[in-house]
Amino acid sequence: MTTNPLDDATLSPFHKKLALFSSGGPFLDGYILSIIGVALAQITGQWHLNDSEQGLVGASTLIGIFLGAFAGGWLTDKFGRKTLFTLDLIAIIVFSAAQYFVGDVVWLIILRLLIGIAVGADYPIATSLLAEFSPRKYRGPLLGLYVTMWFVGAAAAYIFGELLAGLGESGWRWMLASAALPALAIVLARIGTPESPRWLAKVGKIDEANAVLEKVYGPGVSIADLPEEVKEGFNVRALVSAGYGGRMVFVTVFWTASIVPLFAVYAFAPAILGALHLDGSMAQIGSAVITVMFMVGCLLACLAVNKMGRRPLMIHSFLWSGLALLLLGLFPSAPTAIIMALFIGYAVLIGGTQIMQWVYPNELFPTEIRGSAVGLASSLSRIGAAVGTYLVPLALSELGIGVTMLIAGVITLLGAVISLVWAPETRGLSLAESAALGGRSAGIRAAKLSPS
Repeated sequence: MTTNPLDDATLSPFHKKLALFSSGGPFLDGYILSIIGVALAQITGQWHLNDSEQGLVGASTLIGIFLGAFAGGWLTDKFGRKTLFTLDLIAIIVFSAAQYFVGDVVWLIILRLLIGIAVGADYPIATSLLAEFSPRKYRGPLLGLYVTMWFVGAAAAYIFGELLAGLGESGWRWMLASAALPALAIVLARIGTPESPRWLAKVGKIDEANAVLEKVYGPGVSIADLPEEVKEGFNVRALVSAGYGGRMVFVTVFWTASIVPLFAVYAFAPAILGALHLDGSMAQIGSAVITVMFMVGCLLACLAVNKMGRRPLMIHSFLWSGLALLLLGLFPSAPTAIIMALFIGYAVLIGGTQIMQWVYPNELFPTEIRGSAVGLASSLSRIGAAVGTYLVPLALSELGIGVTMLIAGVITLLGAVISLVWAPETRGLSLAESAALGGRSAGIRAAKLSPS
């Protein structure tokens, strides 16, 4: 293993602050996607929404994330990470506040679509910046903690949603607009974040790159310490050529299998728990408890990602969480304690796949296309998530809770099979080594990612 001052740096206050500020995106994603599940309980009654309209309201943000993630990835590779790191959150503030004044379901869907675009754009921007500054020893845990904030945001949404519901008929308006407040705090915290020196070096801004490196890592550190990744001029077309096409297929498919059940459950958690005989405030409390367990699962996965390794962590996470969903589907009328135990089991065990959604894409692609690769994978995975979210209310009414949970379990177990066949092991590699198609990365175990 080669060493250099960047990949083998100690974890500094700068890294910790960058990790915290970067994680504002998933926090807002979790908050925005979860608060709609609480708000819909009021909106549906006031506007008399049918199942299809409820599905569109729930899925519109995911459709927006599909559009925004790819656009954000392309923009951050072309124009850098720094400026876009704040602009996308300003859009979230504006569109979230505008939801308070919405007058019909069409405008609500449009605004949530726009919010989704801004949320989606932040993922490739923030994770590229975080990955490119993180020492190799801490890259997996920091990217894992990044996604953990999704569940912190979701838990906050259920708590504040329950409080704001007490404001009467306008409660749902305050719920949806409330996302503007944390977005404002996060955008203020992000001001002053430096540009990625790896990106600056790739576009020829050598003096700026050296200045950032000296500021972050100390005197004497320069671009000469940046490991060479790929030839200059490499571009996004490599995503569909040689080994990178295979890597994109792997990342997209496992990501989809991981989030389709999770997002579908989150958008309609109170309704799903209600179908499992947890009604009223118990459904809201149950949603909050399960959300905390999702966060616990991600934290445990962060501790295990370096010790256990990327590949075994993801295989076991998919396998055991999928079995928990299958049991929910087979025994939907089980006692409340068993229902909650199985949901909690799913929440804790799925944590490994959640953190790997951001570890693998950032490790398997080089700097020139890292943002585009993360954005494209995020976008493509959201197609399945949006379809799944849209179909949840229809499935609950037409197929019942048992079959709905069985479908979710099968999708999750499919992720285990995909991981068993394709998941690589990148633990201990530098970004240059894990992203290269030859050299050290040729020894990535189980990376059966054939050229496309």
